[in-house]
Amino acid sequence: MNSWASAAAVTALALLTFVQFPGHTYLQQDSQIYIPILEHLRDPLVLRNDILVAQPHVTFTLYDETARLLRAVTSLGFREVLAAGQVATRALGIWGLYLMATSIGLGTWQSLLVAAVVSLGAAIPGPEVLTFEYEPTPRAFAVPLLVCGVGLAAHRRYLAAGVAGAAAFLYHAPTTIPFWAVFLLLLIWRKKLAALAPLACAAVVLAEAVAAQAGGAGSAEAQTFFSRLSPLQEQLQHMRTAYVWISSWPPGLIPHYLIVSAILLAAFLRVRRDLPQDLQILLLGLPAVGLASMPISWMLLEHFRWSLVPQVQPMRALLFVVLCMQFLAAVAATYALKQRRIVEGFVWFTAGFLPPLHILFTASIAWRTAVLALVLGALMTLAARMDGRLALAVAIAAFFAIPSVGGVVNYPRLHTPELAQLSEWARNSTSPDAVFLFPDAGHGLSPGIFRSEALRAVYVDWKGGGQVNYLRDFGEQWWFRWQLTMANGFRPDDLLKYAGLGVRYIVLKPPHRLPRTPLFENPQYLVYEAR
Repeated sequence: MNSWASAAAVTALALLTFVQFPGHTYLQQDSQIYIPILEHLRDPLVLRNDILVAQPHVTFTLYDETARLLRAVTSLGFREVLAAGQVATRALGIWGLYLMATSIGLGTWQSLLVAAVVSLGAAIPGPEVLTFEYEPTPRAFAVPLLVCGVGLAAHRRYLAAGVAGAAAFLYHAPTTIPFWAVFLLLLIWRKKLAALAPLACAAVVLAEAVAAQAGGAGSAEAQTFFSRLSPLQEQLQHMRTAYVWISSWPPGLIPHYLIVSAILLAAFLRVRRDLPQDLQILLLGLPAVGLASMPISWMLLEHFRWSLVPQVQPMRALLFVVLCMQFLAAVAATYALKQRRIVEGFVWFTAGFLPPLHILFTASIAWRTAVLALVLGALMTLAARMDGRLALAVAIAAFFAIPSVGGVVNYPRLHTPELAQLSEWARNSTSPDAVFLFPDAGHGLSPGIFRSEALRAVYVDWKGGGQVNYLRDFGEQWWFRWQLTMANGFRPDDLLKYAGLGVRYIVLKPPHRLPRTPLFENPQYLVYEAR
């Protein structure tokens, strides 16, 4: 297979991960925060009455500038340009996995097979991140760029690896800390410090971008880096973003990562003789940083109460523990089969298929999940013994079997025709400055979808509170609004209070129908004027 065919295969695999499994989402999680910020930065009059965009936390990234530039050049919406970027960076990440496999000496088909197994993705319990992010957020672009950098470094293409790492830095600097920590040690050992030039250039570019934003639409950000959390901040974060605090984790999480690390180490020892030294350093160094992030986070956050830790969220580095385990397990399986160790190959392939099927290794596993993992491991073993292309076909079949046969649902279907109708009505029939409230939505995510699709302010919603770990003033204001309007659910007697707070419209579910004609109605939503 020539280079063009390999590139086509990698691109096809990236598209498969996007449209099939692990899949992609829009306005279901963190993009509910980023999209309104992008819309407001593009046009400061949009959503100007919404607290979510008053202090945008995108100053220290080029995510917003890149998205707005692509939208201006292509005349497409943010959804389209971000989806294109998501596919492109996923393709680069899968290419990085392919490069990592070829650096070991695996053939084209075997390398694509290894890349396919890892591309099935995995959820990272605890810090609540993913190896393949569904939402088009800055981290979703940065992680695959780092994997690309690892693949390039495995081939000793240090400058190119530095470029990939620098691009990731521009998208989401905190995500790149583990990569640059390990890569720096590698460059010092190899005496290739010139490969740090891309990072230096990226830092200059980012500094210029930050300076250029001063006084602009994004200048309201007021993050404090060197301070201690106040008691209220700590309370809000424990309530709203508890995953940042390792003391809030369920008991089985830390043993889970120890088990994953043990599998990783066993696979590493199985194939270490054929691993290039540079790849050895990266495959051990990145998971080591991930494991070290747990005690480091505990000390800096829970002992010293450093306010920067919830913003950086160092325990997200645990994703490298799972990703490297999947990679090494798949490689170990191919090596075992080369030596006709069929049972061993079956065990390694099964281990590689487990993360997308079973999130927590210390929890009991459903029989359907266990059977599917064993069946996929067996089929992969038999196919790999016969032909690499047949094994790749089995790996591709896993992208369909895991969600259908395994019943793995990565994300709910939140977008409904009724919500789309409500958003369209609000966008076309209300003032751009109108403020809406969903007083009976509770922790539901529909208000965040409405905000971005209708481009109308929402007084307060649960998902928007996810910024309490970034901005102290926002957290306090969000909590005040939540307590005032949402904490006790909807009460008809509060209508005048809502109006006094600046809310123009309230959106209710049919069980809370009021004894007057709604301004808008469909089977899921009723809209009334707050008066």
